[in-house]
Amino acid sequence: MNRAMRFRIEPNKEQRELFAKTFGCCRFLYNRMLSDHTLRELIGEQIEIRPAAYKKEYP
Repeated sequence: MNRAMRFRIEPNKEQRELFAKTFGCCRFLYNRMLSDHTLRELIGEQIEIRPAAYKKEYP
């Protein structure tokens, strides 16, 4: 027999801000890496695209 449980989290104001900042950074990094990847395809160069490479530019 399978059972399912549902939970609802109710973060406080500080936690909501932390979630918003974290997801915003993730979204920014994903979009930046995607644009660099498409640029790499257009140019035809071998550029290493890794999240750690962006730490120096965007701490």
